[in-house]
Amino acid sequence: MGSAAPEGSLRAWLDYGVRYLEGRGVADARTDAWILLEHAANISRSFYYMHMHELLDESDAVEYRRLLAGRGKRIPVQYLTGEAWFYGHCFRVNSHVLIPRQDTEVLVEEALKRIVPGMKVLDLCTGSGCILISILKAASVTGIGADISPEALEMAAKNAKSLGVRAVWAESDLFRNIGGTFHMIVSNPPYIPAEVIEGLEPEVRDHEPRTALDGGEDGLSFYRRIVREAGDYLEDGGWLCMEIGYDQGEDLRKMMAEAGYEDVEIIRDLAGLDRVAAGRLEKGRTEGRTSMCGA
Repeated sequence: MGSAAPEGSLRAWLDYGVRYLEGRGVADARTDAWILLEHAANISRSFYYMHMHELLDESDAVEYRRLLAGRGKRIPVQYLTGEAWFYGHCFRVNSHVLIPRQDTEVLVEEALKRIVPGMKVLDLCTGSGCILISILKAASVTGIGADISPEALEMAAKNAKSLGVRAVWAESDLFRNIGGTFHMIVSNPPYIPAEVIEGLEPEVRDHEPRTALDGGEDGLSFYRRIVREAGDYLEDGGWLCMEIGYDQGEDLRKMMAEAGYEDVEIIRDLAGLDRVAAGRLEKGRTEGRTSMCGA
């Protein structure tokens, strides 16, 4: 790693990890050094404080150095440990899925406010499955998670199994391979304008899947497709709820209203930024619609 290993105590290794990450410009060096030490040595904070002067096992020290080296290259902590917490649950993650973020919990909360037992839910761009699985854990509903990436769907299926949730997973470019109708469609689609991506932090720009980030020239490409096509897959009066970018609220309000959605709301997160667009398909819009397979 380019510097000498410390003396062998847990405290010395933690201090070493902090210095190493600070020297490589990692913003949350102390927090990340903590997390990686806990993961490498399989210990808790309370164990550390009771045993900080004890030696770190040699094999754990090797693993800790490996993890620090990865973080020094700006690989996200969640990809190094293989897990991320979201809505009170631990999800497996890898470089094929977007890392679940706390801001996205607002979408889950808003969806749950509108859900009633027995609903069918479709989650587009499901990634790790964190949104759909969190909804299924909290409500008596059924759901399908769709993603264009087979690797992402494999991870979503593993998360569902480990968290005791039953769901259907479909490889699909948005609605392309989806049949049937739903009472609610949720989605956290790519929404970052293409030209902005190169200016993001290296953890995001260089390591998270570009297909989960790139929302086209203005960041609205996926929203146009979803809003335009969702009416063919929603039950009469069904809900469309989507995570949006911090400055996309008015665009989504107009887009959804023009497409026949009522009660359109733009919900802000705790920082006061636009975070979720939600609307109900205007009743009567589905009359005369051709019946679809599975409806």
